[in-house]
Amino acid sequence: EVYFKNLSKQKQKEVMEKNGNNHKLRVCVATCNRADYSKLAPIMFGIKAEPQFFELDVVVLGSHLIDDYGNTYRMIEQDDFDIHTRLHTIVRGEDEAAMVESVGLALVKLPDVLNRLKPDIMIVHGDRFDALALATSAALMNIRILHIEGGEVSGTIDDSIRHAITKLAHYHVCCTRSAEQHLIAMCEDHDRILLAGCPSYDKLLSAKNKDYMSIIRVWLGEDVKTRDYIVALQHPVTTDIKHSIKMFELTLDALISFNKRTLVLFPNVDAGDKEMVRVMRKKGIEHHPNFRAVKHVPFDQFIQLVAHAGCMIGNSSCGVREVGAFGTPVINLGTRQTGRETGENVLHVRDADTQDKILHALQLQFGKQYPCSKIYGDGNAVPRILKFLKSIDLKEPLQKKFCFPPVKDNISQDIDHILETQSALAVDLGGTNLRVAIVSMKGEIVKKYTQLNPKTYEDRLELILKMCVEAASEAVNVNCRILGVGISTGGRVNPREGIVLHSTKLIQEWSSVDLRTPISDALHLPVWVDNDGNCAALAERKFGHGKGVENFVTLITGTGIGGGIVHQHELIHGSSFCAAELGHIVVSLDGPECLCGSQGCIEAYASGIALQREAKKLHDDDLLLVEGMSMKKEETVSAAHLIQAAKLGNAKAESILRTAGTALGLGVVNILHTVNPSLVILSGVLANHYVNAVKDVINRQALSSVKTVDVVVSNLADPALLGAASLVLDYTTRRIY
Repeated sequence: EVYFKNLSKQKQKEVMEKNGNNHKLRVCVATCNRADYSKLAPIMFGIKAEPQFFELDVVVLGSHLIDDYGNTYRMIEQDDFDIHTRLHTIVRGEDEAAMVESVGLALVKLPDVLNRLKPDIMIVHGDRFDALALATSAALMNIRILHIEGGEVSGTIDDSIRHAITKLAHYHVCCTRSAEQHLIAMCEDHDRILLAGCPSYDKLLSAKNKDYMSIIRVWLGEDVKTRDYIVALQHPVTTDIKHSIKMFELTLDALISFNKRTLVLFPNVDAGDKEMVRVMRKKGIEHHPNFRAVKHVPFDQFIQLVAHAGCMIGNSSCGVREVGAFGTPVINLGTRQTGRETGENVLHVRDADTQDKILHALQLQFGKQYPCSKIYGDGNAVPRILKFLKSIDLKEPLQKKFCFPPVKDNISQDIDHILETQSALAVDLGGTNLRVAIVSMKGEIVKKYTQLNPKTYEDRLELILKMCVEAASEAVNVNCRILGVGISTGGRVNPREGIVLHSTKLIQEWSSVDLRTPISDALHLPVWVDNDGNCAALAERKFGHGKGVENFVTLITGTGIGGGIVHQHELIHGSSFCAAELGHIVVSLDGPECLCGSQGCIEAYASGIALQREAKKLHDDDLLLVEGMSMKKEETVSAAHLIQAAKLGNAKAESILRTAGTALGLGVVNILHTVNPSLVILSGVLANHYVNAVKDVINRQALSSVKTVDVVVSNLADPALLGAASLVLDYTTRRIY
């Protein structure tokens, strides 16, 4: 540590000598709004405190100079900073065009200012459209740019603007390790990236012990207690203004119903902000006894307000970044901050499309206290940034260098390459057969291979690899690009590790098996593994009746009974990956023995194996065959013979099928009473034989509130293979899984 400190001092000394001992670094800090000033102010104080190294010029523009947003330039003056230039750059309007015109107006006015100031470096923060105008002007006028908070991921147009500024900037100060890695992945020079943390944390982490009750009383009233009020800050989402206005309206309705004192801050200057203000006034928020609506709160006071709030709600980056330092509960609404790193204090409501959903989130979060998070900083960002500024050598070439990763020799594209179909290799490990298929993005099975499933682990793995290699080679001929391998198998699976934990008795030597590693190593492709029942549910979610359905259950009726549960569009695996073992729901305490070792499971009544067992009993007693049926001497008795006998009027076969259908129906009723899905999908070869029986049992046995559930038969020809493919296709095309 001492060595590196001495090395750093030596470097700074060399830089000072190169730049000229008497030359101070002339730094221009441009601030556009209250949010970026909270990040820039600590740096400005640090620069001002070292006049022997720096000269500071402050340029103020954007919403700082608008009365509707509190004329927040005054807080810069109150902090005793001299404002060199004020630029009125906001074109008033309520749509995207006004934002574009504001950028254009800033681009017209900034060159004159920069010509007069002639800064050595300009500090630009974040991802606002005003900041893009600043970075564009400085880059075109050959002024070095230091970008604060690059490399982060949030959502909407902000990401595009932030990354555009990154490409214009010469130096980067990032807040998290992930942001640093993103900048490196974007080909930025590692030597010009500083992982410093967020400058606002320097103030946050030393602020909580100050007197706060007087601040709370000023903004929320004399009778308010700590942890008994809410701070709301919501901005329009410029890529979907109409939806964000509706979400804000639902948020206010939920806050009114929740009946707690609430401080509501006006939104940022963005397309849609005026409409949000109109919604506030339409609902009487400014005159409601429980609400205080304000245009601006000074940052040091805002810190105290969120630090002692019962909850913060909205879509501001402050909620997912700064508030974590205090452990205050946060409800993040919508997609504006989707990609941000967050602490455990943040509850995301991605689809805030109902008042009840937001109200439920308030009930879950309000009044909790979470551990403090330091994801975005440790309180020492400013010293690091000042040290970084001192190390800048103004005699280095201004032209940026990009650090591109090595690439293979360029191969010209031909029409076949352009028209390749994105596809997956799907593997289905059944009790009898092993199948591999090439499945396209649209769910088309392009090519399928089938072999008998070997009895030993070594033979089985060898055959899987052989069939996958053959299919991958054939994919080139059928113009398919393989994105990965998805495997559907019986038994209990850890999908995170790609390991079969315990298998069913139908597949021997198939416990504690790592499938992901050998297949991924052999094919050089990513591999996903899951239980066959879960895969069937995923197939329905992507290609079948479950598409777009929030809550549904899939039941596979085949050799065994399995299934999968999708709740709020997500597949449920359970704490030990044993969720949705629906075939082992017990429907009778003294029923037939199941392969799992228990008695009275659905599988012991309604599976293909159970029906085959009953068919053999009838056949042994010469009670199976009826007129119109015949069997060869060497033919094995199967469930199909039982079904045929029932269709031809065999009363005993009919009774067995009726009992099986009733057992399955009782299991479905238990599922309805437990997870309350809106849809039940019966899949597999026996589904058509059971669907009416299941509906009858629901009508007789289920509570009235769940009797309206839809019960349908799957229309997918091969759910196991399609589900295995969807493991790959959902993930590699950035769907949530």
